[in-house]
Amino acid sequence: MDPYSAEGELVNMHTTFIQGQYQQVIDFDTSIFSSPNQPSAQILKYRAQLALGDYSSVASAISSSDASSNPSLAAVKTYASYAASNFSSDSAVSQAESLSQSHSDDLSVQLLCGAVLARAGKPDEALQLLSNHQGSLDAVALATQIHLSQNRTDLAAKEAKSARAFAQDALLVNLAESWISLREGGDAKYQQAFYVFEELAQAPGSSATSSLVAQAVSELHLGRYPEAETALQQALDAEPENVVALANAVVLFTAQGDVERAAEMKGRLQKAKGGEESELLQGLAAKKEAFDAACEKYQPKFEP
Repeated sequence: MDPYSAEGELVNMHTTFIQGQYQQVIDFDTSIFSSPNQPSAQILKYRAQLALGDYSSVASAISSSDASSNPSLAAVKTYASYAASNFSSDSAVSQAESLSQSHSDDLSVQLLCGAVLARAGKPDEALQLLSNHQGSLDAVALATQIHLSQNRTDLAAKEAKSARAFAQDALLVNLAESWISLREGGDAKYQQAFYVFEELAQAPGSSATSSLVAQAVSELHLGRYPEAETALQQALDAEPENVVALANAVVLFTAQGDVERAAEMKGRLQKAKGGEESELLQGLAAKKEAFDAACEKYQPKFEP
């Protein structure tokens, strides 16, 4: 059974995690849990640290001997090492592939090695690994994200629908459907997603930077720029160097035609930890390079 299911004693800790309240997960008192659930609680704490970008600390916290004897810890260490290398370690990818072949039934292997494989450009291998899950909403959520990264909204919707059949109104199902709605587009879909993200972002018990940014993205799609700016400002007040919030602020001010503020946010993004490697800046650099190459081809030539 999924240790993080609604029937288990880790449900509150897991809910805190999927709400994006990672520091609260790290601070969670796990002494209240029974012995069989202690390892799963520790894995969730490691995942929260990884979500906050504390890769090196997690990698060093797990000894090689512990990793060799425990596939769940090996999966955590593999992901941490991969992320610490700026997602470029071939050895970590090889380790993820090895673990996925030898321990495909382990949930942590499915989630963390699946994430490594997907990030390394091996989405089919990641999806094959995730297909071994036994009713895990975390696995469904990751598979949904992978399908969306492939522009396969049909397969993403199929994943979410299958989860809805056994999980009813679970938060992760609502979030997965909201991600799909943002990709499918249209005011009705954007509004549906907004309701989910806004409820999370504005409730004192569930608000987190990630939900504020998601609310802002919904507002952006709906053309509600002042409201999007308010949500992004709340996110940046909480985490001034949050690269996702800064990237979306660049998009917001660019859409508004506010060149000066867009440039300011881009500068902050470049200086932020991990900002130089952000997908937005990488995308901008790639498009600029492609545009410059096209200009070279069609540069007018004048006869003397």
